[in-house]
Amino acid sequence: MVIKNIDTKTVVAKFAVNGYNVHPDAVRLILSSSFDVDVLVRETCAKCNGAFIVTPEEVSEVIKELQSRMRGEEINPVNIRRTAERREEIRVLKDVTGRSACRGTVEDFVAYFNSRFEKLSRILRNRVKAIPVASISKIKAETVEIIGFVNSVRELNENRAMIEVEDRTGRVRVYAEGKIKEQAMELFGDEVIGITGRIAGRSIIADRIVFPDIPLNGNGKVRRDFSIVFISDIHFGSNTFLHESWKKFVSWINCESGNRKLDEIAESVKYLFVAGDVVDGIGVYPDQEKELEIDNINAQYEFAAEQFDRIRKDLKIILSPGNHDAVRQAEPQPALPKEFSSLFSSNVIHVGNPSYIDVEGVKVLMYHGRSLDDIISRVSRLSYEKPHDAMVELLKRRHLAPLYGERSPIAPEKDDYLVVDDVPDIVHSGHVHTYGTGFYRGVFLVNSSTWQSQTEFQKKVNLNPMPGNVAIYQPGGNVYRLKFYS
Repeated sequence: MVIKNIDTKTVVAKFAVNGYNVHPDAVRLILSSSFDVDVLVRETCAKCNGAFIVTPEEVSEVIKELQSRMRGEEINPVNIRRTAERREEIRVLKDVTGRSACRGTVEDFVAYFNSRFEKLSRILRNRVKAIPVASISKIKAETVEIIGFVNSVRELNENRAMIEVEDRTGRVRVYAEGKIKEQAMELFGDEVIGITGRIAGRSIIADRIVFPDIPLNGNGKVRRDFSIVFISDIHFGSNTFLHESWKKFVSWINCESGNRKLDEIAESVKYLFVAGDVVDGIGVYPDQEKELEIDNINAQYEFAAEQFDRIRKDLKIILSPGNHDAVRQAEPQPALPKEFSSLFSSNVIHVGNPSYIDVEGVKVLMYHGRSLDDIISRVSRLSYEKPHDAMVELLKRRHLAPLYGERSPIAPEKDDYLVVDDVPDIVHSGHVHTYGTGFYRGVFLVNSSTWQSQTEFQKKVNLNPMPGNVAIYQPGGNVYRLKFYS
């Protein structure tokens, strides 16, 4: 038995730092365990899927996993901390690559939406004591709480809107007034929300709209001794690809900029994340061939591999696809197929879109960002000039593509890979060709810009890209913005 100089308040405080409340029985279970408290807290927070209250069952599951790990590695439980720290530098925690099983049948779509509802309602049930919609007319209480899909939203007048919400048991009309109406008008079809309100006949007058939202992320304050670079939308093969800007970037990241301060920043960089649209592709949009410098997809990827091969080999490059790459268009997208991924150096790690990656304890959710077009077009206060504000909406809704059936095609996987189950430390997106960084509830948000100047299509829609902008982030520390294009 290990003697611990630690009390209940300390355990509660450790969870609070990570943004979680904890059940008293869960605390007692931790204190009675022979494992290191810090390890139990960290592993439990990683497992509890963003729930606000950590339950004894979740702690018990973590203890069983640690016991299993201990038996397999034949180490003493008091040394489990050292074992936990001897982790791989990069672990892919979640990725559809090699796991897709959907065929596009009706059954697949039913399973997909059931998965979306179950995952998001599980998160919401920690904050909403929901009853089935069909039970509303049977209860005698004045107030009610429900969880359901948003089926439709309609503005009735200046001060009132109507939301139709449904679960597996039925549909109900929810009326939103005043400030609640403002929230209602920003709801998307097929997102899952909670509603608390007063019963009015067969309808509900909403007092509150509850989003799944993420809890505070205390891990974001933990400082690391390395930096991460984020880029996306390189578009190798396009005749608007910025060769000189890319060369300057490669010189900098290889610590050869000639500027002492910039080279010192480059020396701290250990990881490079690339959020899709590595090449410009072929036939992605009408008349694209007129805007190509390299009009063969194989040659585009060969050129891309050559360019990445010029980057120093001690740098780990994590690369995912986007809608211009040679993978299926529907999200989630698998990693580049072997015929293309094999062209790249061994320090390039290929993942799908989205992917959830652990780099030395820092969890990065990388998503190309195609749904940002839908979000920005639907919410008037959002803009392409501040893409990170749109990324906040994805975290509030705990889903990377909450609008179904718009510009972002979604594959009906039996498991909804687009739900933000676990709270990341960093979310990285691209796609919109503009730059923005910020923090939301302790999570660092970065939308990296492009390496392509304005295209003919962008001119038509009046989109002004911000090419050559690079974000460098030291977890828990500084954020740098370097510009390689003027």
